[in-house]
Amino acid sequence: MNRRNLRHAGGGRRMPDRESGWQQALVDYVNAVNEDGLSGQAGTYRRVPDPEHRARLMRKYEAASDRRRPLRAKRVRSEIRARLLRKAEKATEAECDVQLHLLHSYEQESLSWQEERLERERIRFIRAGSRWRIDRIEPLATERREEAWPVHEAEAGEGFGWGGRTVIPSVPYINPAAMTAFKSKVLAGPGAAGGGPGEGWFDPSRRGTPYRREETVAYADRWWGEYNPAYEGFEVNCTNYVSQCIFAGGAPMNYTGRRESGWWYKGRVNGQELWSYSWAVAHGLQNYLSRPRSWGLRAELVESPRQLMLGDVICYDWDGNGRFQHNTVVTAFTPDGMPLVNANTISSRHRYWDYRDSYAWTERTQYRFFHIVDEF
Repeated sequence: MNRRNLRHAGGGRRMPDRESGWQQALVDYVNAVNEDGLSGQAGTYRRVPDPEHRARLMRKYEAASDRRRPLRAKRVRSEIRARLLRKAEKATEAECDVQLHLLHSYEQESLSWQEERLERERIRFIRAGSRWRIDRIEPLATERREEAWPVHEAEAGEGFGWGGRTVIPSVPYINPAAMTAFKSKVLAGPGAAGGGPGEGWFDPSRRGTPYRREETVAYADRWWGEYNPAYEGFEVNCTNYVSQCIFAGGAPMNYTGRRESGWWYKGRVNGQELWSYSWAVAHGLQNYLSRPRSWGLRAELVESPRQLMLGDVICYDWDGNGRFQHNTVVTAFTPDGMPLVNANTISSRHRYWDYRDSYAWTERTQYRFFHIVDEF
């Protein structure tokens, strides 16, 4: 079973009952989750044995259902492909890490779209007599997952308003040694065909360089489910991914060499990590897009998701406290014009913009909608 696909497609068919032991308990769990997608009913969650995870699934289901009703959108197909990433077995207990590739198809106004997500879970099994059952299920990553480190007053910079308190970044760690006195410069984006940071010079006095939204979307769809090896990848990768997408669309990189200023990426050089907070930190990118400037990457804050275009950005504050923890890029639209987004951390493609189907979402969630300028 190691690294083998367990597939359950929509249409009412159960996965073949060919497994025994804890593997069969895993198959039963995947079936239970997928049958909710097929039936549109939460009753099948009663078969999920871990009460804490069952409650998580129910909260997510109820929030997503509240959104779907006024949209008049219905799920017409659901499929889960489960891939075993790791396993550890003993006589009376076992544990595995599994990746769930969720594919959901929706229909609205006789038109349809498909959403994809990659979720990872750690599942613990225990044996009672001749039977195995699931004891615990733990999501290995959520859009809320984050690391924190202290930022000194001098490093925080006047633009972030973080002061000397602990901040919530979107990457595990940025090396303080990366602060070096490089001359400020701006690099032009490479487009989707380019693999990594561009090497061309951009003249800030020159206007009329277009934002190539289709290139942003092409890049986002190419790399939504895996890391581009031309860049560093992080466990919490949402903002790094969104920055790459914007850059692929031609947004000029404001390279200052100081992590608290500009919007730039240089990668790992001689063991040092060289990129700005705004490139890789969720709150940092939100702050950078919020600030007016006369050249380079700029955005307009708009009131409604309906005002967004392809290649625009949505920022998420799960707790409503002004600290933004997640970012996505617009890559498609529903038939009635609402954004569908791509993201990392929980790798997602054409996901409905409001994220009510996320473990991170709360009733206090606040959004910021940024329309990237058409010309830089």
